Amino acid sequence: MILEIRTYTAAIGKAGQWLEHYGKHGLAVQQEMLGKLIFFGTTEVGPLNQIVHIWAYNSLAEREQKRSAMAKDPRWHEYLKNAPPGLLLSQESKILNPASFSPLK
Repeated sequence: MILEIRTYTAAIGKAGQWLEHYGKHGLAVQQEMLGKLIFFGTTEVGPLNQIVHIWAYNSLAEREQKRSAMAKDPRWHEYLKNAPPGLLLSQESKILNPASFSPLK
């Protein structure tokens, strides 16, 4: 198993607006297409205005296949097209491989 941690930095005061749009229009598509959502939340301490979500995959190949299929899905294109502009400033993605003794494997 691998974990993908995606972190978005929202413009100041815009995280709530982005979460509302994503919750109504993007989440269902991603859950259907990507699979196992482990966590979705916002930062309270440290770098602020960040939205973090964690997805689990069996392998990098599975992740690539699922994200590629989602990128072709018309529902995902519709979500992206209708996203309010200027809400997000940056995006970061990390892939984590659990150690043999990790509780999440």
